[in-house]
Order: sequence, then structure tokens, then C-alpha cells
Amino acid sequence: MKVTIVFPGQGTQYVGMGTVFSGHAHFATANQSTGYNLEKMMLEGPTEDLKLTENTQPAIVTHSLIMFDQLKKLLDQKNIQIERVLGHSVGEYSALAAAGVIDFADAVKAVHHRGKYMQEAVPQGKGTMYAILKQSETTIREACEAASNSLETVSPANFNEPNQIVISGDKAACETAIRLMGEKTNDRVKAIELEVSAPFHCALMRSAEIKLKAVLDQITFHPLKYPYIANVDAHEYATDTNPLTLKENLLKQVCGSVFWTQSIQKMSDDTLIIECGPGKVLAGLIKKINPTLKVISLDSETGFSQVEAL
Repeated sequence: MKVTIVFPGQGTQYVGMGTVFSGHAHFATANQSTGYNLEKMMLEGPTEDLKLTENTQPAIVTHSLIMFDQLKKLLDQKNIQIERVLGHSVGEYSALAAAGVIDFADAVKAVHHRGKYMQEAVPQGKGTMYAILKQSETTIREACEAASNSLETVSPANFNEPNQIVISGDKAACETAIRLMGEKTNDRVKAIELEVSAPFHCALMRSAEIKLKAVLDQITFHPLKYPYIANVDAHEYATDTNPLTLKENLLKQVCGSVFWTQSIQKMSDDTLIIECGPGKVLAGLIKKINPTLKVISLDSETGFSQVEAL
């Protein structure tokens, strides 16, 4: 038997995450990598601190990889192989760490800086993100292109599921794009502004990408133990891929779109997926992309017992 492991991204964090893993050695390493007591913040909050991007991202990666450590032991006992890994946005760091490309300590350090640089890239209130529901990719792309100019920009950021594409960029450009979509569809546009601290996965993140390169250049990238699907192109990379290509994918991902829908669509209907990390957001998205896929979310009362029953 083979399984695909998926790792969640930002927005899945909650106070108390990782409580069942209290005392795991990864917590001490994460505290050292970030330079503060990340474990205490994850377990006790406050929520306001955990929601800060520079804290959220290492918290999610830490939780996901502690959970993967437990999962891998269980899979080995049952002689279940990992077919591939992938992660949503910051979850791609969890996926590559699980695949042996980067060490746990380096992954946590990298995303702590990534979150900090992304937060600093755009002044508060200048940028935003909107979830656009039930609009075609063509309509959204055309509206974003028409709303962008030399001073302001907006582009598709996350292809989360067929009926939800997130746009990101300058606030005014986002609002112009939504207005243009409305003109084309007789105002049948549902746009939900997201509670985010910055407009992720768009050109406004360029300064964050440049700063992050200096951090990633200090990290040793190893070959993949398992194939992985990248956010930036929904391509499945084989284990003989040059590790430097994997680093480039992480850098491109800062300003690039997350092709999650396209990544899941690559999988055959009989693929068994395990969601490894906080929450069950990815399971919900995957079911909307392909309802025939079976997904086990580990962050639930029956998660690990479902794996044991395989």
C-alpha cells in the first residue's frame, strides 16, 4: 500500500496545537531555531501572538513535522510506503523536510524568517487578499491583468479548489479586478476579503523573496526521499531532481501562485491521502477537487486509529 502525505498552510493554527505531543524533542529544537518559546505559544497562546505570520508559520511546520514523525513510525510498522508529499504554501516546507530535503531545525528557521519578511514586505493596509467564488480562471486572470498597472498590481494567488481562487495584491487593484468581474458577469461575483496580515503570493512579496534567498543559501538541500509536487507549477518532481531546483521552487513560491487544485487533479482516483498537520482544511478542499479521493486527517480524534486500521 502507498499513501500521499499533504501538509497544511497558514490559517490552520490554533492555541493548543500539538498538546498531545508535549515533550517531543522537536519542540526544544523549534524554540532554539526561532529564538523564543514557540512551544509555549503553540500550547498556551495568546492567540494574537500565534496569529503573527512570523510565529504562525514555524508553529504550523513544527506541529506538522512532529505529527509526521509519529506517522512515519506507524507507516513503517505497517509496511506502508509514501508515494509522494506536497504542502499548501508554507506547508511545502513541511513536505520537503518530511522528504529529507531540509533538516527540521532549518525548516523552522527558514519559515520564521519567511513569515517575518512577508509581513515586512508591504505596509499595513496597502495590500489584501480576496477569495473569489464560482468564477472561471479565465475571468479572474483577465480581470487581474486589466486591473494591474505600473503602480498597482493584482494576480491569482491560490487555486484552492475549482470554485475558489484567491487573488492578492494592492487593495485598490483587487477591488478594481472584482468590479471588472462584476461587469462581465452582471454582478454575480462573490468576493470575500481574507483576514491576512499581508498580500501573499503576489509581486508585492518581491522584497521577501530576495531576503529569503540569503537564508536559504545558508541551508544544505538534500535529494528527495520521496517524489513531491511543487506549488509553483503542480509538477511532480522525482527523487533524482537536483536539490537546487527544490530551493528555487521555494523562492519562486513567495511571489508565485499556489496551484493546489491542479496538484490534486494530478492524482489517480484511488490515491489514499493523509493530511498531516493542524486542522482539516486540506481535506475539505480535496473533497471539492475530487470527491472520490479518500482523505484521513490526523488532527482528529480518529486520525491515527484510521491509519492503524489500514
